[in-house]
Amino acid sequence: MAATPLNNVQELETRLAPHFLTMLGGFNPAPGEVGFPRGTRTLLLIGPREPGYWQHLTSQPEWDGRPDPVDRWSRRVIGRLACAIGGKALFPFGGPPWHPFYAWALRSGRVWDSPVRLLVHQDQGLLVSFRGALALKQHLEVTSGVKPCDSCAAPCLTACPAGALGGQGYDVPACHAFLDQPGGADCLNSGCITRRACPLSSRYARLPEHSAYHMSQFHK
Repeated sequence: MAATPLNNVQELETRLAPHFLTMLGGFNPAPGEVGFPRGTRTLLLIGPREPGYWQHLTSQPEWDGRPDPVDRWSRRVIGRLACAIGGKALFPFGGPPWHPFYAWALRSGRVWDSPVRLLVHQDQGLLVSFRGALALKQHLEVTSGVKPCDSCAAPCLTACPAGALGGQGYDVPACHAFLDQPGGADCLNSGCITRRACPLSSRYARLPEHSAYHMSQFHK
């Protein structure tokens, strides 16, 4: 079956909706810019759409007890979508080499470097995550937003009970050490306290069990 290129971002959202995914931002690489599939004119970042994502994901055939179910599901769903629209699927896993999703997110105009140096999204706050990206050969208009941190009291700066996350960045060993203690149970079971302290995160409908799964993968 021949591919059907997208005419606009809304057509992509329609295709993503059954999978509880959404377009989190995007940008238009310069002609001939390196680091993208040849001919890429638009790069769109794809991630979970709540409510409903976690229930949908855990009902999929990849949730079979074998390793990396989220990545395997992402490859299947986003990979098939890329083929259907004549694009190329790119993923934040499977390296090295690794695609620079952090840098791509900052170019989108919808995701920024937060006070604690984690990415913050205009709607999902510090709970933003990416399951993949679509590189398209057609030019699509992608709107940008306003950085939420500019009008925020930044509770994220003082939220971490281990002092591992703050204006100095992320002390990963200190985070792991805290998670090994009884006091780390809240982070392990409900997700990073600093991420949840963001006002946007607190309004985003991500389930604690979703966050707990990723914490368990992080703190192996």
